Amino acid sequence: MQNITGKIAFGGIAIGKIKEISKENNVVRRVKIEDAKAEIARFEAARDQAAEELKGLYDKAVKEVGEANAAIFEVHQMMLEDEDYLDSVRNIIEAQSVNAEFAVATTGDNFARMFADMDDDYMKERAADVKDISERVIRVLSQKEEKVNTSGAEKEKYIIAADDLAPSETVQLDKSKVLAFVTRHGSTNSHTAILARTMNIPALIGVDFPEEGVDGQFGIVDGFDAKFFVEPDEDTKAEYRKLKEENEQKKRLLQELKGKENITKDGTKINLYANIGGVSDVANVLANDAGGIGLFRSEFLYLESENYPTEEAQFAAYKTVAENMAGKKVIIRTLDIGADKQVGYFGLEKEENPAMGYRAIRICLDRTEIFKTQLRAIYRASYYGTIAIMFPMIISVNEVKKIKEIIAEVKAGLDADGIPYKDVELGIMIETPAAVMISDLLAKEVDFFSIGTNDLTQYTLAIDRQNPKLDNIYDSHHEAVLRMLKMVVDNGHKEGCWVGICGELGADETLTETFLRMGFDELSVSPSMILRIRDKIRNTDLSVK
Repeated sequence: MQNITGKIAFGGIAIGKIKEISKENNVVRRVKIEDAKAEIARFEAARDQAAEELKGLYDKAVKEVGEANAAIFEVHQMMLEDEDYLDSVRNIIEAQSVNAEFAVATTGDNFARMFADMDDDYMKERAADVKDISERVIRVLSQKEEKVNTSGAEKEKYIIAADDLAPSETVQLDKSKVLAFVTRHGSTNSHTAILARTMNIPALIGVDFPEEGVDGQFGIVDGFDAKFFVEPDEDTKAEYRKLKEENEQKKRLLQELKGKENITKDGTKINLYANIGGVSDVANVLANDAGGIGLFRSEFLYLESENYPTEEAQFAAYKTVAENMAGKKVIIRTLDIGADKQVGYFGLEKEENPAMGYRAIRICLDRTEIFKTQLRAIYRASYYGTIAIMFPMIISVNEVKKIKEIIAEVKAGLDADGIPYKDVELGIMIETPAAVMISDLLAKEVDFFSIGTNDLTQYTLAIDRQNPKLDNIYDSHHEAVLRMLKMVVDNGHKEGCWVGICGELGADETLTETFLRMGFDELSVSPSMILRIRDKIRNTDLSVK
């Protein structure tokens, strides 16, 4: 028996046979060609087909894991439209009179090396993405079918073991046949790890399983204690079968919590809402009995569109969600693009440090017509439900005052047009240390705060949360982060603001009691976590010190 440790991407227990996924290596040969124009045309046709495949993957991912987690495939589509990348391929074909496969492989290697050598950790992550899209184009050029080699295991469920998994490979796997993921490489904050969490599949990364392979052997994945057992003994099998049954029983009991209040044993109540990326996610929100929507990521309306979404298109989406939620609160976050969410038609320049660059509210206050269009759509939709508006990446009181001036103009325009709307709650995301430190001043201007713990943690610790080399020191439980959360709650409450969390930390069951003791009014988590957090709340007694 081998007992190998790793890092947890998603909890759970899986028991069964192991199947290794091996990637087919595309051997690219340099071939002299006579007609460069024809070869460029062949490349561009392959690029178009690859883009269509990525669109198909996006559509499949939206159905299985929601729009927010499917966004990586839109990022890959946009990379296939990058003029620098395309010009490099065309130039190599023309200048060297070589085949498109060789030109794409060379460009992919060059760009990946360029990204990997950058100081900015976010840009380093793009190295894997550019390699992935290049391999896709080469496969199309070589007329090979896209497939994931699972060694004929299609008739049974299995634990997947691999060096690493690209997001496209994760989505293409038949979820009904997958017990768990185990990979040698990857980050707990990688796109694939996030997809595994959304798909509720136990996953471990950083597992150094034997190089000679584990295909066909029996395995156990302990996603709670970060252990991977290969050919476990009978006592270990019996122990984990019992643990797995206990875990399944807990899941069944959670279903009995539907319709119950989010109230502690001592009578403390808290609102429990859900995060969504679009209209199609509402069904999951209702199925998991969320009390409302704490984060509607409106930027996905822009990511899905080939041009700026019209006021009517946005209004239709917001109105549908408001109506479907039947009076429950829907908090819409205004456009939050930039950093890892790029939209081609915005024409944003490349930045050395995009996470701290031209993004979110900074774009909206600079391009006010885009902002006004969105605000008009939201206010119009407010008439059909209970909507609140939240503004991301705020760092100053002046920004909030400018937002209010723009809102006043929007409301005056709606009045002039005779269009009905409701007054809505206005709130801001607290995701920068600056916003934390002036939260006493910001609280005088708004109705609520919602803390984006993902960005707040990385900005506070000066650690890129997507950099696997820093996983060992990325600590969302850091005392500095927890003190900031408490400061925001206290400052908000002094001025009559309610305070919530919409970042991933809100779903951390080890901190639920801490958040309740801090005095948080609301937690917004992924729909699949609603009942688990409700269970934690209902089993907490704040009267016990």
